[in-house]
Amino acid sequence: MSALLSAGIIMATLSPIMAWPATKRYTNSSTTTPLRFSADGTFQLSIFEDLHTGENAWDSWGPQQDINTIKVINKVLDKEDPELVVLNGDLITGDNAFLENATIYIEQIVGPLVERNLSWASAYGNHDHQYNLSSDALLVHEQHWPNSRTQKMVAGSELDVGTSNYYLPVYSENCTMVNNCAPDLILWFFDSRGGARFQERDADGNQIGLQNWVDTKVVEWFQQTNAELVNRYQKTLPSFVFVHIPTYASLAFQQMGVHPHYEPGINDDVPLAPQAQGWCPDSETNDGSCEYGGQDVPFMQAISTLPGIIGVFSGHDHGDTWCYKWESQLPNMTVAGNGVNLCFGQHSGYGGYGNWERGARQVLISRSQLGAFEADTWIRLESGNVVGSVTLNATYGNDWYPETNNTKTSCPTCNYTVVTPRPDTKKLRQVDILGPHN
Repeated sequence: MSALLSAGIIMATLSPIMAWPATKRYTNSSTTTPLRFSADGTFQLSIFEDLHTGENAWDSWGPQQDINTIKVINKVLDKEDPELVVLNGDLITGDNAFLENATIYIEQIVGPLVERNLSWASAYGNHDHQYNLSSDALLVHEQHWPNSRTQKMVAGSELDVGTSNYYLPVYSENCTMVNNCAPDLILWFFDSRGGARFQERDADGNQIGLQNWVDTKVVEWFQQTNAELVNRYQKTLPSFVFVHIPTYASLAFQQMGVHPHYEPGINDDVPLAPQAQGWCPDSETNDGSCEYGGQDVPFMQAISTLPGIIGVFSGHDHGDTWCYKWESQLPNMTVAGNGVNLCFGQHSGYGGYGNWERGARQVLISRSQLGAFEADTWIRLESGNVVGSVTLNATYGNDWYPETNNTKTSCPTCNYTVVTPRPDTKKLRQVDILGPHN
């Protein structure tokens, strides 16, 4: 193969195939347009998670996965009409990314949202923190659009505290001056980190793992900020929490048994992978010698004691889609639940492992449900079908629901018979692009 042809092939991998024309970029102005309930007094969220764009861009099936992932987003949004889209982690498979353009895949993901004039907010996942992918850089790229509401409210390095730690207030549809209104709902977003430290290697040249839990500094910010909001508005504010990696409480419940009619959903990822998995209690060692380090205990204490939290929504485990009402102290745990609902969504992308039918969890809360701290939730599948429709109320966990169908799909346009190694772009730039040195 000629140097010129080789260079062209590799450089093509540095520009992901777009499923539609590139969207115009704008200066971020989302903070000037507060979120509000719709005119009928409801607020709906569509949660897409584990999109895993950018896998094997140099093989034909990589871009095809992304094209089919964008079709999932469009098919779901053709059926649903949310006030906000949540991108709940692993937007990009940063493991496969090139340093030169790792964040550009966000343009594919948000294209359908920009076209529909929908706002979105992200909580980054472990695959969004990788050697060639900086979560801070991903945030900068996201904020090219006014539709993006993703923020960084906790100061510190992306390695130490993460990036996507922030909250969004949601106001009444009748609130015209937000300075004169109390929010009806608070949306909390947390960065559970994980993956690899950006552009860092150890003495042997190996990538260095990044701690995979919500940092204690972030938890302290969460508790302090929540207290300030309660004091300011003199009431408990209903809220939802979004974090990519689930806490150990979800694993402890799974080990007790997920009931297909009381906690309807797929339960194929057994055991699931919680925060602090694979780390030792010293928070420094992740060499496989420890199963679980317990560093998510402060976060679990916060979500189980702060009043008003209706549900915590996670992704990460592609084969789990159930919700559980955490009401007690589970085996092998030191933290007791207070009735908060712990929910998984649906694997949304054709990247990442598993062939469960793609889709997105929907969450709908009405004005009449606010006072009771209740919400309705269901999963809209790519096929258009709805599964796992439940009400997160006082009796959830005792109410009987139909069992969720566990349907499988595969990428219809992907040829997985050819899998080639990741190209060495550094060597390419030195030899094929610049030309050999004589």
